[in-house]
Amino acid sequence: MRIALLADLHANREAGEACLSKLRKLGFDRAVVLGDIVGYGADPEWAIDATQTLIAEGGVAIYGNHDEAVVRDPVPDAAATKGASQKHPHAQLAIDWTRDRLSAAQRAFLAGLPVSIDEDDRLYVHANAWAPLQWGYIANELAAAQSMAATQRRITFCGHVHEPALYHSQIDRSARHFAPQPGVATPLLSSRRWLALPGSCGQPRDGNPAACCALYDTERRTLTTLRVPYDHHRAAEKIVAAGLPDALAKRLIQGA
Repeated sequence: MRIALLADLHANREAGEACLSKLRKLGFDRAVVLGDIVGYGADPEWAIDATQTLIAEGGVAIYGNHDEAVVRDPVPDAAATKGASQKHPHAQLAIDWTRDRLSAAQRAFLAGLPVSIDEDDRLYVHANAWAPLQWGYIANELAAAQSMAATQRRITFCGHVHEPALYHSQIDRSARHFAPQPGVATPLLSSRRWLALPGSCGQPRDGNPAACCALYDTERRTLTTLRVPYDHHRAAEKIVAAGLPDALAKRLIQGA
């Protein structure tokens, strides 16, 4: 089975359509959406519709911290809620804007998504396995080792970090970082445990504005990360036109 992996779509229609077009040309059997479907971008309705279509085709989706923030009841005083007070002002503005755009049914869809999914030898979770709802980042080998130790699954697929990365476990349970090469199938040896981050489809942050996605082949046990160029200038223009912070548009152009 070939599994398409999409993380951190962030309401970026141009990036999402480009990745889905590429993935459909390559061929996949089902899709996994690794959370943060909305937030930052100007097309949250499209992002939800696209995710629902993938689910109808046999795929699955989990929710991320931006999805959670959108469906949480708005708090007049941000300081009254720890999570809200910790949000970057630009992110909070986008969350509030998104909440107002979505219908009750769309918000209910996000609220009904699971925080994680166990499937065969795989775990799908947005942030990490040790405390999924605290939204800690897999930012280094120590965090990767902690996440792999918190699950019995051989492979964990995460989003949240916005940069593609691959980690594998060592005999002493430490983790080793590996930078996957786009378009190259990397064998995920069954003798090791793995943690894979396909990178962000809708807001890459590694200095490359091209959208990220990946394909995992369960029979060959290979992971292929992909970089997909798209019209990021158009996506940025839509953010500005929507009245969202210019900084969110610049991130798409800079890929950072």
